[in-house]
Amino acid sequence: MHPHSSHPSSSIMLTPINLVLILAAAATALMAGLFFAWSCSVMPGIGRLPDATFLSSMQAMNRAILNPVFFSAFFGALLLLPLSAYLHYHHHPSPRFWLLVAASILYGIGVFGITMVGNVPLNDRVDAFPLSSASASDMAAIRAAFEEPWNQLNTIRTLASTLCIVLVIIACLYSPDTGSLPADRPGAGK
Repeated sequence: MHPHSSHPSSSIMLTPINLVLILAAAATALMAGLFFAWSCSVMPGIGRLPDATFLSSMQAMNRAILNPVFFSAFFGALLLLPLSAYLHYHHHPSPRFWLLVAASILYGIGVFGITMVGNVPLNDRVDAFPLSSASASDMAAIRAAFEEPWNQLNTIRTLASTLCIVLVIIACLYSPDTGSLPADRPGAGK
């Protein structure tokens, strides 16, 4: 029991269901942070570079990000969010379940879907661009076709993943047993 409450449900239980929820939250938060960092520092920073350096930087970063650590968080959130929602399903679904369902759908469409349909094809086009033999006008053209659309899509991913983690945090605040928020529980505020 929590030292400030007489209600047994206020203690923290590290069950398999809670562990999945924690891992889903961590993976989602990591992805939100990654997209946020690209939006507010990486892209504005390399956006100041000349075309050849910008394109070379994007090629290098897009190759480097394809690694097990990135894939663990990116696909981890995609799998763990709906798994956590499923594990929280009961005959009378709680707000926690519905919030996790909403986060799962939002991540699937607003993060994974946008990445696969939008950002990855743009990345592939830049990666295949023959930088060493390209003219200055070719570099300017590929950059113009890439930079603004990629940034717009990344803004969508940033907002979607941030909203996902907010939904997961709110879900964590709800009691899985009673479906109530901490302030609504017996003994709250004592």
